[in-house]
Amino acid sequence: MKYLAAYLLLALAGNEAPSAADIKAVLSSVGIDAEGDRLDKVISELQGKDLQQLIAEGSTKLASVPSGGAGGAAAPAAAGGAAAAAPAEEKEEEKEEESDEDMGFGLFD
Repeated sequence: MKYLAAYLLLALAGNEAPSAADIKAVLSSVGIDAEGDRLDKVISELQGKDLQQLIAEGSTKLASVPSGGAGGAAAPAAAGGAAAAAPAEEKEEEKEEESDEDMGFGLFD
């Protein structure tokens, strides 16, 4: 990914065909050592191709990938009336504990 990002940055800056040395220079400027085999793979895959067309093709592929999260699981049904009343009482007790008492300190004192 870092090699592709460096390649795209160079292309954006006006270098239509970045070389391995160009990409190494970009990566070394931020303290990243480039691996020769991966760098050669990126350059060989992108050589002679139109980046705008590749980005457009990639965008259409990403559009078909589901990216929404799944909905939360449904709450279990209460077993009986007494069981449903117990959680309500617990919630009321929690609210009492979380009161807004300032303990003698005010925000603007």
